[in-house]
Amino acid sequence: MRKLLSALLIGVTLITAGCASDKAARSKPTEQKVDLVGVLSDARNPLFNKLLSPLSKDQAIMTASFANIDNLSSSSTFGRMAAEVISAGLTKRGYKVIEVKMRDSLFIKQRAGEFMLSRQLQNISQQHDAQAVLLGTYAIGGENLYVNARLVRTVDNIVLSSHDFVLPLNRDIKRLLGGR
Repeated sequence: MRKLLSALLIGVTLITAGCASDKAARSKPTEQKVDLVGVLSDARNPLFNKLLSPLSKDQAIMTASFANIDNLSSSSTFGRMAAEVISAGLTKRGYKVIEVKMRDSLFIKQRAGEFMLSRQLQNISQQHDAQAVLLGTYAIGGENLYVNARLVRTVDNIVLSSHDFVLPLNRDIKRLLGGR
């Protein structure tokens, strides 16, 4: 009888432990995987499919690192990578691409909240005969990263095309943003 009771007690303990660990595994959120290069590559298509006016393949397009919307003078590995992946698609489409590695080229007009090009960037675009600039911003949320990519005509700062997309803030993206 004692052996039967011990066996029953061990069996109930094992079943309970198995259910508890199964429940814990189910309640733990799984990290959402994302093909970051694929998403960034796909982001360039809407930019060209919705252009307000055509761009010439004879004139250059400049690219600038995507900036953190809360501090437009800073970027991150993600911001630099986003600009590089999207600009690679411009090159594949036959456009001349000039990369600009500077941080203080962009600012927000405080009250209007609209994105503007600085005089310095306009001067650089004139030196390179650039017709437009690819630029973007990102905002870090609680669970997502919100990204906006734009093509802006350099002569008058008109946004020719814009595309928004959302990425899950998984471990890889957090690290690219400078987090641990």
